Amino acid sequence: MMIEANHAGDRPVIAATAGLHPSAVVIGNVEIGDEVYIGPNAVIRADEPSADGSVGAIVIEREANIQDGVIIHALGGTGVRIGRGTSIAHGAIVHGPSEIGANCFIGFNSVIFKALLGDGVIVLHQALIEDAAIPNGLTVPSMTAVRDKEDVIRLAPASSDLAEFALKVCQTNVFLTGVSSLIRSASNSSRKDNSYV
Repeated sequence: MMIEANHAGDRPVIAATAGLHPSAVVIGNVEIGDEVYIGPNAVIRADEPSADGSVGAIVIEREANIQDGVIIHALGGTGVRIGRGTSIAHGAIVHGPSEIGANCFIGFNSVIFKALLGDGVIVLHQALIEDAAIPNGLTVPSMTAVRDKEDVIRLAPASSDLAEFALKVCQTNVFLTGVSSLIRSASNSSRKDNSYV
């Protein structure tokens, strides 16, 4: 696992109950909440400076999960927020400035860039959300580009089946976090004071 500071000296702050795979990379001004799962080969980098040299934060709220091969990064002076209980599925890219609400699902290989997603938004696989704000509870179909208000108007509400699917994915990954915490405890983890030094 690679946990390191950025050029400005910002170090990740990782909750003691979070579960990170040994191949995950977390750099810079990153906050990872309780019971967050970070999967294999995920890369979370808060290292691009603004004009004044400061780096915006990447915040991953409790019970969110960042799955295998996900990349989270932000343009200089901007940040990313991933809401509580949100799932970012395999191979997705979330690039700031972006904010994703609570209990969302972002599907395989989807790209989120300069976007604001409300709570309970379901983005299916290989979709693109760019320069758009999506209200609570809508669904973005697979292989769909959402780039303006007209695209947003065409989106339908998430079905109860999709909402249940998103909840199950979240619950599964919270379970995996608990299991990885047990394994970590058994192997005398080097974590101290809720952060990496």
